[in-house]
Formats: sequence, C-alpha cells, structure tokens
Amino acid sequence: MEETFLKPFQSMIFLVRDWSFPYEFPYGQEGGMKFLEKRLKISENQHEELQNVRKHIHSCFTNISCFLMPHPGLKVATNPNFDGRIVEIDGEFINNLKVLVPWLLSPRNIDVKEINGSKITCRGLVEYFKAYIKIYQGEELPHPKSMLQATAEANNLAAVAAAKDLYNKKMEEVCGGDRPFLAPSELQARHGAIREEALQVFRVVKKMGGEEFSRRYLQQLEGEVDEVFVQYIKHNDSKNIFHAARTPATLFVVIFVMYVAAGITGFVGVDVIASLCNMILGLALITLCTWAYIRYSGEYRELGAVIDQVAGALWDQVI
Repeated sequence: MEETFLKPFQSMIFLVRDWSFPYEFPYGQEGGMKFLEKRLKISENQHEELQNVRKHIHSCFTNISCFLMPHPGLKVATNPNFDGRIVEIDGEFINNLKVLVPWLLSPRNIDVKEINGSKITCRGLVEYFKAYIKIYQGEELPHPKSMLQATAEANNLAAVAAAKDLYNKKMEEVCGGDRPFLAPSELQARHGAIREEALQVFRVVKKMGGEEFSRRYLQQLEGEVDEVFVQYIKHNDSKNIFHAARTPATLFVVIFVMYVAAGITGFVGVDVIASLCNMILGLALITLCTWAYIRYSGEYRELGAVIDQVAGALWDQVI
C-alpha cells in the first residue's frame, strides 16, 4: 500500500476580521503576510507547545497566506436592524472586500483540489466532509492531531469508495441488468479477477496514516465487495429460466404425483390415503395459484419467499 509523506493540504488562508492596527500592518494580503510571518515565527523563548503548533501548521499546508480586513463600521456592529445595505457599511471595508473576493475566486488562484498529493473526486470530497463534520460536532475545537486523523480516515475511505465503484462498474458489464445469464463458475472467475483489480486500485492510491492504519480499510473493502458479490449471484440466478421455474415445476410435480397416487389408492380401496393425497393435491394447487398471484402483483413478497424456499428444499431433497 503506497503511503506518501507530502504535505497533506494545499492552502490555508487566515482571514483576520476587525483589524485595528493598520499603522503596523496595512489592510489586505501584503499586510497580512507580514503579520502572519511575525506570528508564525519560531523562537527559542517560546513554549514548546507553541513551537510545535507553528511547526505543525507549516508541515500541513503547502501555501499559507493571510488577509487583514477592517471593521465594517459601527452601523453594522451596533444596529440590530441592519439588513445588509451597502450604504451603511464602512467604505474601507467595502474597498478591501472588493480586493478579497476576486483574490479568493480568481481562476488563477483556484487549483484542482488535492489532499496528500492526490486529486480529489466529488465522491472523495464527500468522505472528507463526513470526517470533518464528525470531529466538529463537539463543543470544543479539535486538536490538529484530530484533524490529521480525520483526514487520514477520509483519505482511506475515499480510496475504498473508488475501488468499490470500479468493482460495481465492471461487474455491471459482466452480469448487469441487460446482460444474459452467466454460468456460476464463470461468474466466480470474473468476480475473482475484478475483485483483485479493485483491491489493487486501493493499494496504489496514496494514503495517509501508514500501512497498519490502511490495513483495516483494505479488510473493510474486501468485506463490502464480497457482500456485493452475493447480490450479483442472486441477480444472475434470477435470469436463469430454469431457476425461476423451479417453484412452479416443483408444485406441478407434487400435483401430478398426488393425482396419480389418489387415483391408484382409490382404485384399490385405500380411501384414507386417497383422501390424504387429494388434500395435498388441493393444498399444492392453492399454493401454486397463490405463488402466481404474488409474482404477478408484487404483493405479499415475504409469503412468496417462503413458498420459494419450501419448493427449493423439496426440489433438492426429494425431486
């Protein structure tokens, strides 16, 4: 399993609001970068924890920047009825906002999102969102270590999702809805090859957390793929006309055998057995009609499943 030691995140922007010291560091990006450089500077006089936080920030992000924003004005801060009217916002705040927004959204500054050196797909981004939402649910801000742990977890889950997506796509081409019935041995062989291909996709993706951390996600992928394969087996079996006709064929055989047995036992005078055969015949006929109605209407599917199980057991054990 490939592991990378690149910086896990691309960019981090510190947006400082209500900056009150423009005479020390001017508003905007230029003043923000000077302010950030001063704040993130590491010195021997600092506490070890403060030094570690600064080192950790630099080790996590490829690009770090800062933007200083002025106060929006007292009319905004003290008026409970403020409704967003521009005329009530301080002019200097608006001027810096006109600089900030294009800087954030400029096509030159928008890169393809990467984490740990790998480009993120939409499916992978959802996994990252889930992980971050989970650690931010508490009342306290998470520690940087928790953020890295969540990123490593989401990183591995995204790899699992990509591998599973490949497996589903390839299996749909083999035995999907529009594909004909495939021999069970052939289906098993194709599953084995595609399963190994999906596992290989997981192994080659750059992941965080180390091999031991990723191993449990590999095991999760193997379990989920095997569960999906069980569903593909059932779907493939449903296309087999003989498998689908097993229940009515079994019931027809029971009806025929009971009809013949009732006739013979009635002819030789064993009326008790003849009556029992007729009763079983009638019960089998009612069951066949019930099964046909369930298949036609789609109702009472649980009862239909029971009938199929009983007929299947009868077919395997007796017929």
